[in-house]
Amino acid sequence: MDPGSALRSARDDGAVSEIAENSDRQSKGSLTVVGLGPGEAHWLTPAAQAAIEAATDLVGYDPYLARIPAREGQTRHGSDNRVEIERAGHALRLASAGRTVAVVSGGDPGVFAMAAAVFEALEAGNPAWRDIAITVEPGITAMLAAAARTGAPLGGDFCAISLSDNLKPWEVITTRLKAALAADFVICLYNPISKARPWQLGEALALAATQRSPETPVIFARAVGRPDEALRILPLTEAVEAAGTADMATLVMIGASTTRLIAREGQRPYVYTPRSVTKSPCVTSQGRT
Repeated sequence: MDPGSALRSARDDGAVSEIAENSDRQSKGSLTVVGLGPGEAHWLTPAAQAAIEAATDLVGYDPYLARIPAREGQTRHGSDNRVEIERAGHALRLASAGRTVAVVSGGDPGVFAMAAAVFEALEAGNPAWRDIAITVEPGITAMLAAAARTGAPLGGDFCAISLSDNLKPWEVITTRLKAALAADFVICLYNPISKARPWQLGEALALAATQRSPETPVIFARAVGRPDEALRILPLTEAVEAAGTADMATLVMIGASTTRLIAREGQRPYVYTPRSVTKSPCVTSQGRT
């Protein structure tokens, strides 16, 4: 491969590069975008597993590739973060050259992940790529894994917002967040904080505190399904102060006005959001109506 490329091949003997460079003259292969889920192997769907096993080439972010056991004869093309379009273009060139390619993504590939990058690269790239057979295999996204761990916080209407301003201005994020708060959605915040932007989650939660009750449940769900999993359920006032404890592996979920806690002695409470907003929810063990 090109020494200056952000993509690295585990079998970098020049063969793959030669194939990719001559892709227009090769038979068409296929490309499957695979969701690995949040972590636990049994959360990987059979269809996603089959796509991984059938692939001649795996393309993805290095930490995601590391979650897949090595297989003889399968070439891995790893890369760092923030090169999604380059990664997608590389995968499309491989598929155009006749390879069976699996692009791996954490969680669900269609939620702030590689499926959109593949189609962006497809639209802007070689017109011949549009003949490639492309499949997207869904996975369990972080908000669904976090919801399952804590009860049923997504039982009512909800939305997902990425706090990363790498691809959109912060002003767009805050405009959408204000609209979601005004509409009383449960709000799932992806990419809440990073070393380059340590302040954004705190600002988002402070904004939520201007429109939601101080006791609104907020879930911090970190690395759900992995050995370092950590779950915390905090009232909104405490969540604002705890914003700096989150990281990129954390999914933050802000409850709606109807989101409830069911207290349990000596255990983490259950969190749920009633399906109906036309009736008063039943009294919970907290005594709230």
